[in-house]
Amino acid sequence: MNLFKQFGDMAQMVKAAPGLIDQANQLQAQSEQYRQQMDIQAVQAMTAEPQPGNLEPIAGVDLERYARISKGIAAFGYDASRLPAVAATFGVDAASWDTAAAGWAARIQADRGVGRRFNEIYTAV
Repeated sequence: MNLFKQFGDMAQMVKAAPGLIDQANQLQAQSEQYRQQMDIQAVQAMTAEPQPGNLEPIAGVDLERYARISKGIAAFGYDASRLPAVAATFGVDAASWDTAAAGWAARIQADRGVGRRFNEIYTAV
């Protein structure tokens, strides 16, 4: 009797196989489409140019100074509470730093070109 059950199970597997193969093919196609989209986005991120005006200083802090100050906290174990003190060594008062930090973070998030440029500067300094 167990043998008949095994034959029945195999028959059900054979019936289900085309559907499973179709699902696997669909998943593969979706995965390839997703990979292509990610490749396109990566190229766009690496080649994006900042929108006009988005490299203008914020509260007197240009992007290069912002990157240098941001990287300056590495000496303090990346303790963000030290940012105003690091900014002061670059001639930026605490209020200006707060305004600049919020503004540059928003621009970097909104404009891939600004983000790309920030990464270039941050890596170089």
